[in-house]
Amino acid sequence: MLDRFRVTGRSLVVAVLTAALTTAGLAAPAPAGAAVTRAQLALRWAPIHYQDVDATGSHALNGRSDYITKVDFDGDLNGRNNWDRTGQAGVSLAAHAYYSVVETGTHWYLTYLFFHPRDWTDHPFFETEHENDGEGVLLVVERDGSDYGLLRAAVTVAHTDFYSYTPSGSTWTSGREGVDGTLQLQSSPHDGFAHPVTAQEAKGHGLKAYPQYNINGDGIVYYPSTVAETPSSGDDRDVRYQLIDIFATGGLWAQRANTTLFASAGTFAGDDSGDCGAGTYDCSTNSANAPWGWDDGNDLPARGQLATDPAKVAAEYFTIPGALSRTYTANPYTS
Repeated sequence: MLDRFRVTGRSLVVAVLTAALTTAGLAAPAPAGAAVTRAQLALRWAPIHYQDVDATGSHALNGRSDYITKVDFDGDLNGRNNWDRTGQAGVSLAAHAYYSVVETGTHWYLTYLFFHPRDWTDHPFFETEHENDGEGVLLVVERDGSDYGLLRAAVTVAHTDFYSYTPSGSTWTSGREGVDGTLQLQSSPHDGFAHPVTAQEAKGHGLKAYPQYNINGDGIVYYPSTVAETPSSGDDRDVRYQLIDIFATGGLWAQRANTTLFASAGTFAGDDSGDCGAGTYDCSTNSANAPWGWDDGNDLPARGQLATDPAKVAAEYFTIPGALSRTYTANPYTS
């Protein structure tokens, strides 16, 4: 298997292999003895992601409204034109997801954001829609001395609620919050790694561990990669998505005070222009959040702490045997 390939004393061979795998959209392994970068760690554990798709009604755009993409898919960082731009000809909805890595001496905390330009509905009563949608998952990986660590738990964001999961064999159990299910792992055909499997519903895009949400009819299966593909249709079961570092130069965190993208701290700007809300109950404004704005109003962690203080979330959500450090060795959210 390529992901287990190791080279000793041949840096040129490693460089060539890494370049070839990256060009092919595959995850390149870390050379023996080399420290794994945050980007490699994020790619290794990035979810295989099942996205349900609904093509009903004009707001669905034949399913395109359920595609994951980046916030500047339309070429700008204006959050208030994304609803309209989603349906324009020539606009790319290539698959992307955002990530951040926070570290302590005992664990890595990997946050993934899946962005949709529309949170939509085809119902005329009781349900609202809004411009922009950001939901995601926190993965907790124990630093056990191996290159990529040991996956212990996940907490997902479904609207204004969090859901917690553990993979089979995890020693972590329920804490203040009960574990909501098993986090399944699935081998990717693009890198050979076993990745956690998540899923989002159509329209509102709540995110849970697969199969608590699943594809119902049409849908897309997204695989983590180093390239961004656009689904061939709303029923494409092999689409690669590219990761974007939240802390990249000029990235989401750097733009957090940009009032064209964010209406307030951690909340994407979104208005009710165009046909948002037409034929439905309402179109709400400024209704989507970045990870530092995620909140579960019924639970103890404060707004944004799923991303900014994930060790606190882990300690409250789970009963954890062994050590769990609360001291961050790297946390760009607070630096």
